Amino acid sequence: MKNATIAVITGDLVNSSQFSHTRLQAIIQRLKNEFETIQSEKRANRITFTMFRGDSFQGIVEDPCEALQISLQIKALINSFNDSGEVAGNTVPIADVRISIGIGEASYDLDAINVSNGEAFQFSGRTLDSMKAEHVKMALRTANAQINDEFRVHMKFLDSITDRWSMASAEVVYFLLKRYKERQIAQKLNRSQAAINHRKKAAGWDEIQLLFDRYEQVIKKQFV
Repeated sequence: MKNATIAVITGDLVNSSQFSHTRLQAIIQRLKNEFETIQSEKRANRITFTMFRGDSFQGIVEDPCEALQISLQIKALINSFNDSGEVAGNTVPIADVRISIGIGEASYDLDAINVSNGEAFQFSGRTLDSMKAEHVKMALRTANAQINDEFRVHMKFLDSITDRWSMASAEVVYFLLKRYKERQIAQKLNRSQAAINHRKKAAGWDEIQLLFDRYEQVIKKQFV
């Protein structure tokens, strides 16, 4: 077991009971594939995820500064899920997630999340449990009340941005978070670069980047 300050990401699918078995399994497989990709990427600090309770997931992010971007990448992945066989356009996403980030001390095993524990796990898990009643989809919890108060506002604004995403906007944000350039996204989605730029602006990408900057600034100062 390791002891350190980490970020724990806990999430679940929104209204998954309304999905057909086929659709739910396709979404879960999409998540599993993404987790495998994230875990295989070469990083200075490791990230690992596991699924539990059917439609829920939990991950350890050793560098807390990466947690918000990873969380939004997961959200964009699920918001862009499309099983219609048609090209994603301005269609409202059919799938969504709630995600809670907890940052704090923890005793953990990257290969056995279920036996790991500590305040990061408690913050993340308990906050997720309260999010449904509070009608929020992204949340951050730490032992620092000032940080919690600030990011309660930031996450509410983030929700207001992501709730307006179309499948196409979410798709573009997903690839931007994967470090793709506009030109590369245009080629991958068979769209013009102008169309990708339009979707990028519609998705609130500039505002999201400002939030990333502020998050990293605060987390580095307090926890790293």
